[in-house]
Amino acid sequence: MIVFDHVSLTYPGATTPVLSNIDLRIPEGELVLVVGRTGSGKSTLLRAINGLVPHFTGGTLTGRVVVGGRDTATHAPRDLADLVGVVPQDPMSGFVTDTVEDELAYGMECLGLAPAVMRRRVEETLDLLGLAEIRDRALATLSGGQRQRVAIGAVLTAHPRVLVLDEPTSALDPGAAEEVLAALQRLVHDLGVTVVMAEHRLERVVQYADQVIVVPGDGQPLHVGLPVDIMRHAPIAPPVVELGRLAGWQPLPLSVRDARRAAGPLRDLLVGRTPALRAVVDSPRPLAQASEVTVSYGSRTALRGITTGIGEGEIVALMGRNGAGKSTLLHALVGIGPRARGSVTVGGHDPRSLDGRSLLHQVGLVPQEPGDLLEATSVADECRAADRDAACDAGTTRALLALMAPEIEDGTHPRDLSEGQRLLLALCVILAARPPLLLLDEPTRGLDYPTKSRLARVLADLADAGHAVLLATHDVELVAEVADRVMIIADGEIVADGPTLDVVTSSPMFAPQVSKILSPQAWLTVDQVAAALAPPGPLPEGVAG
Repeated sequence: MIVFDHVSLTYPGATTPVLSNIDLRIPEGELVLVVGRTGSGKSTLLRAINGLVPHFTGGTLTGRVVVGGRDTATHAPRDLADLVGVVPQDPMSGFVTDTVEDELAYGMECLGLAPAVMRRRVEETLDLLGLAEIRDRALATLSGGQRQRVAIGAVLTAHPRVLVLDEPTSALDPGAAEEVLAALQRLVHDLGVTVVMAEHRLERVVQYADQVIVVPGDGQPLHVGLPVDIMRHAPIAPPVVELGRLAGWQPLPLSVRDARRAAGPLRDLLVGRTPALRAVVDSPRPLAQASEVTVSYGSRTALRGITTGIGEGEIVALMGRNGAGKSTLLHALVGIGPRARGSVTVGGHDPRSLDGRSLLHQVGLVPQEPGDLLEATSVADECRAADRDAACDAGTTRALLALMAPEIEDGTHPRDLSEGQRLLLALCVILAARPPLLLLDEPTRGLDYPTKSRLARVLADLADAGHAVLLATHDVELVAEVADRVMIIADGEIVADGPTLDVVTSSPMFAPQVSKILSPQAWLTVDQVAAALAPPGPLPEGVAG
């Protein structure tokens, strides 16, 4: 179905190819997972499948990419639209209409399908992706996860033979992600659709893949193989695999179900041991307070009498399904958007009463779309502007970026960065002012595991220095690693608030993989298990040292 024949790609102005001499065969009806470091070239590989590379991006492509018998060199993306559907990292970048239902129908209109066919496919897609309740909503009013599902649906209605997805579950809550992955499974198994997806959250998808393609970056050769073979030695792996490596399980499990079957001896060994948790002040000095906050958008109530606080040195995770009100609460804490009732104080002030620079030194928000914060034409100019806005020493923002993303070059335009790289640049722009309260909206979207680990260390260092961090996220593994406390919000109300270990281990939806595997014991991360097993001693049969 998809053939790469000695393909190399060099972007304009680059001295080395991002993809080099690739030979690849992807048969019909397979789900192929593309993994690699942030900025390694995964998106480039995906875009080459429908000809966006190089027809749209520019650059020099040698070799041949053939999809369903069509050579992308002689077929522009529009000539492949009936064959290949593409869902980009940023859903809003691909929307062309105003409402959900219109967006689902637009691609079929371009292909000239009959109205009766269009109506049937729209209804099928609304049900398939759980979008029926928001069919009349304006796209601009949707949460990030809802937009992601609409973007997938808009492609599916055309019934492509090849579906290409870039980070399809990155903005989805765990339940919605499972729904999307189940839908993709049905397309692959029942209809023979070939699905190629890039995804950093391997814990969600690796168990479903038929093949895994590792893109090392820097023009190095791809590694292609079965998931279990690739994961055995891969430098990036989900917690279930890391725990399997630690325990020496053979065969290496890829799913929680398989890991639980092997975990009996490990659970026995951990009896009487407890995970080491980060020390937190019992009664931290409050940095932000919300009291009876109610926010409405027209007839829709997004927050219903929210009362909560965040203290000095705390890392608090805000979790909940898509559209529950997480982003709205973050906006309220920084003084953005309507507030029908209640009060908000940050550092003793209502954020609405502060001018821009004063607000910047009290609270910083990194939004779901980090590009909204970036205005300059190069990374270097963006860093200099951030230093001026924050009134900090020259080079402060650039030094932060070198710590978090050393691969990003000064001369790169921010829009040419990957989604994850843009997020890291926006985070450094905010951190330059050293705000006591840091708000992050889906901070790991587009981040690979090593970069996410660097982010976790930065957040822990900030908390140790007395800053407070509130992150709205669907990334249960990040929450397990860094959060001291978890708030779960549903339909605009806080329904759970307590220590991370208590809240997530009791939640089937928001529990991390290690917690699910070792339940009923309460563990969150592989590192906690490894620390509890050290120093190494004699292990029972079935658990390797």
